[in-house]
Amino acid sequence: MKKLEKITPWNEDFARWYVDVIKQAEFMEYGPIKGTIYFKPNSFALWEKIQENLNKYFKRENVKNVYFPLLIPQSFITKEKSHVEGFAPELLTITHAGEKKLSEELYVRPTSEVLFADCFKKELANNNQLPLIYNQWTSVLRWEKNTNPFLRTTEFLWQEGHTVHSNAEEAKRLAKKMIGIYKDFIENYLAIPVIIGNKTERERFAGAEQTYTVEAMMKDGKALQSGTSHYLAQNFSKSFDIVFKNDKNEFENPYQTSWGVSTRLIGGLIMTHGDDRGVILPPKIAPIQVDILELFAIKNPIVSIVTKQIFEKLKIKFTLRIDSTDNQPGYKASRSEVLGTPLRIEVGPRDLEKNQVTIVRRDTLEKHQVEVEKVFEKVEFLLEEIQNNLYNQAKSRLVNNIVTAFDYEEFKTKIAQNKFVIIPFEGDEELEEQIQAETGATTRCIPLDKEFINVLQSVKSECMFTKKTTNRFVIFAKAY
Repeated sequence: MKKLEKITPWNEDFARWYVDVIKQAEFMEYGPIKGTIYFKPNSFALWEKIQENLNKYFKRENVKNVYFPLLIPQSFITKEKSHVEGFAPELLTITHAGEKKLSEELYVRPTSEVLFADCFKKELANNNQLPLIYNQWTSVLRWEKNTNPFLRTTEFLWQEGHTVHSNAEEAKRLAKKMIGIYKDFIENYLAIPVIIGNKTERERFAGAEQTYTVEAMMKDGKALQSGTSHYLAQNFSKSFDIVFKNDKNEFENPYQTSWGVSTRLIGGLIMTHGDDRGVILPPKIAPIQVDILELFAIKNPIVSIVTKQIFEKLKIKFTLRIDSTDNQPGYKASRSEVLGTPLRIEVGPRDLEKNQVTIVRRDTLEKHQVEVEKVFEKVEFLLEEIQNNLYNQAKSRLVNNIVTAFDYEEFKTKIAQNKFVIIPFEGDEELEEQIQAETGATTRCIPLDKEFINVLQSVKSECMFTKKTTNRFVIFAKAY
């Protein structure tokens, strides 16, 4: 008899639990090179759903999808000083083609700002129509020291959007709009509540004047940066000599943005909703929304007949998978649970004697006996309930674990408890580094969401470190 391997309880060893879950759910296998993974069908199907739904948002904003080269000449990287300094430790360098040394070193893209800058320069030489709004779905490589499947890998999949504008105000609006799109997508599809905010200077993207972020809280209380959007100002357009003719018929450097989310959303989804039985997928992003399990069908042909009838009714609106194997009912149920399918319908001879089937919710494990004729309506209702319940549970956890602190000792205690600690802060990069060294916490963002700033009413406006009065509040947390 087939058995699934035991999953480590999440509240005993969260890191081990996470790896157990993604292995049991057949999301990945480790690759042959440090920090790489094989994306298996279950995880890649999820990434395809993310692509499919984000592309709908992008199309509404007139985003055009493109694809750019993998390799970047050294001369490109060095044009933007802060950009190269930010990525230098993670760059993979190509020096030879076979045994022949290259005349110029090439870098495997860690991100593509410099390539887009070069393309925009060439386009604007022949075309003065702005804005240009491009996006590519691709992979990038960064030689990370500490890796974790989906969350931080040497090579990862992502989308990176890049735009060029005739004025700063339009570019700033676009950068802010894109982070709002990420928030809407992550909350409405992945059922993960996020906090929008600005990054501090230390955490800002290399080469950006402003970085917006969406920060999520995982089940263990740690933060996950789930998407970013950057206002690049004229930093790259000046470095690459990108120009356009403005309304005064004068040449001017345009303004740029870049923005992206990656496959770390898959890790965030698991760490937000998963439990000791496996993955839990929100219905709106689940590649398979309903598993239909045939129980004892070999000796009871009516089971397969009814299963097919249910399948034909549901396939009009929902994505389905039938388990008609001869595995034991317990194994079938456990496998459906570990894969995270939002609902499973158990079709067995005993229930069919009463003209009903059993529908089980993945999020609460509640069982519902439902007449065969009413399955469609019940499935439709329960999937919406599951989507809302997953979001509400995660939102409650986030709100209840955003706290404040009135002195450094209290701050350290709450950080050690994996809380999001929001405090008035006027420190510089050096102070942020010191705090990280002493507590493991980094600045996550300067929050812009009013609903998460209510806690500030009880907070003194004096920075506990510099003793300066400030209205700048910053969230600190441990993070992935």
